[in-house]
Amino acid sequence: MASINFFARLTNLWKGFVSLWIADVEKNHPEIAYENAINGMVAKYTRLKTATAAIIRRREDIDQRVDAENRALAQVNADLETALATNQDDLALVLLQKKSAIEAELAAIGVEAEQAKVDAEDAKSALLSVKTEIGKLKAERDRMLAKMQSAQARIQIQAQLDGLSVEADVQALDKVRDHIKTTIAEANLGKELRDSDLDVRLDKLRQSSGTVTARAQLDELKRQRAAQAQGANKQM
Repeated sequence: MASINFFARLTNLWKGFVSLWIADVEKNHPEIAYENAINGMVAKYTRLKTATAAIIRRREDIDQRVDAENRALAQVNADLETALATNQDDLALVLLQKKSAIEAELAAIGVEAEQAKVDAEDAKSALLSVKTEIGKLKAERDRMLAKMQSAQARIQIQAQLDGLSVEADVQALDKVRDHIKTTIAEANLGKELRDSDLDVRLDKLRQSSGTVTARAQLDELKRQRAAQAQGANKQM
């Protein structure tokens, strides 16, 4: 008894693992879940269609029996009229009994025929309902899978955008900027050091002195030319 319970529990545990595994697979692949659901409903529709066909066939058989009994009743009525017209009372009695039996059979068959009609209509309604549900499920599958694909594409794009970090590029530009600023600072420092150097200052002073001397010589030449011009005017 204990071993039976153990194996039963082991079987249930295995079924649980399989169920969880299938649930994970269907979650990661929803198209499989939808396909399984649609296939299940199609199989149900097929079975229901077979059952509906059997119900309709039964209804048709009952209708044929009703027609046959009605024809038999019509024939009995015709024979009864003939028997009465020819005063064949013994035949008339038999025909009356036969007529009563046919009418009883028609009443019973009539009840079956009404029930068969109801059953056929219910079966057809159920069949159409399942067919409609299959169509809705297919439309839902297409719609939901399209949304799923769109969401997956958005996630991939977002992941790619997240992976495109500009931090390294910004750091590289910062290094370039620092190098440019350092180079400019070194150039400015060289100029400042040169301007503060004594030799440089002395060269500048000499250049200034040369300029002053040249300016004095130019002024002297201008003065001499002006004096010569005045002397020439007096002689005239």
